[in-house]
Amino acid sequence: MAGESDEQRRARQDFSELVNMTPKELEDWLATDESRSVGQDEGGESIGHKSGRRIVQLLRTKVGEYSEDDYAHMRTVRGYVKRHLAQRPSRDVETSRWRYSLMNWGHDPLK
Repeated sequence: MAGESDEQRRARQDFSELVNMTPKELEDWLATDESRSVGQDEGGESIGHKSGRRIVQLLRTKVGEYSEDDYAHMRTVRGYVKRHLAQRPSRDVETSRWRYSLMNWGHDPLK
């Protein structure tokens, strides 16, 4: 790819700001029962859990090596995290499904 378009750069920057878990933190989280307990099931794995595995790959990909599919997933992550953050529950969120779902998407709201 010759270079990023402005839109791709925005998607990557937003993704980098919203995904606040390291690849290792996210991998460790995805291995937990709590991670697997939330989300809409899609053939044995939730959409968020599957996304989390893809996010780990993206976090380990060097800038300049992203495909258009990678940028599309960054935009999906951006949309999901922003929508979910706007729905923050009023109660304690530490062990909430809301937090667990966000963490599957690479964002820990308690960080």
